[in-house]
Amino acid sequence: MALKGLADVTLIDIVEGLAQGKALDLAQSAPVEGFHGRIRGTTDFSALAGSRLVVVTAGLARKPGMSREDLLAANAGIVGPIAERVAALAPQAILLVVTNPLDIMVALALQRTGFPRQRVMGMAGVLDTARLRAFIAQRLGVAPTDVEAMVLGSHGDLMVPLKRTILVKGKPLSALLPDAEIEQLLQRTKDGGAEIVKLLKQGSAFYAPASGLVEMAAAILGNTRKTLPVCAWLEGEYGLRDVCLGVPVQLGASGIERIVELELTPQERQALAACAEQVRQGIKSLTTLPAATT
Repeated sequence: MALKGLADVTLIDIVEGLAQGKALDLAQSAPVEGFHGRIRGTTDFSALAGSRLVVVTAGLARKPGMSREDLLAANAGIVGPIAERVAALAPQAILLVVTNPLDIMVALALQRTGFPRQRVMGMAGVLDTARLRAFIAQRLGVAPTDVEAMVLGSHGDLMVPLKRTILVKGKPLSALLPDAEIEQLLQRTKDGGAEIVKLLKQGSAFYAPASGLVEMAAAILGNTRKTLPVCAWLEGEYGLRDVCLGVPVQLGASGIERIVELELTPQERQALAACAEQVRQGIKSLTTLPAATT
């Protein structure tokens, strides 16, 4: 965000010195990179006051063999209180959640802030779509920007890549690869986060999620109204309601300006409904957690 000149950036972490050290390191790259925004780090949550955009990445990272759902109780206990502090200190802010399990954490943040749904969203679809485009580009030996794709649904095993709409230099992917190989690429996309966790052995993906986040932030702060796949609260769109799910939206200064309803096949609608039901069960499970946890 600093490199692109999108905003002044404040890093907040509960570990003394961590945010301050990272901010100092980043700030010292400014003369080389040529950006002018201020970067600071602190443990003081009051630094949130008056923020226009708040990004929540706080939470435990997955370990090998751990699903996003395994993180639910632990990360609900982190994201919930943060959302309440955001509501108190930056009541006009747009809240962008990255913490897993993503769809459920967005619903929790929406509940705890009391913000309108336009101002609480999650970053996942941009990342999942980027992973799919990268895998296709690597397989075909083309530039990643030559690949057009869209991934909807939940950030997990039930995500819904719109296979029939994938284009490579304007040509349908189905004309370039056999269906079995396309399915392998789709499955690798679904396992994209777990593949990185397994390789790293500790920690999880950083760079591609950051790029996805910055693309969303640029659309909001620049009021571009760019259409991107975003985890949003649905109130009847796609025939679904009372659930957070990845759908294409127009992002602008007020957050989610409009949810874009694409024409889906019956199979795609069925897959999206299956995603929604899984996320609903996760949202319901929030109510069973001990009060101390959330």
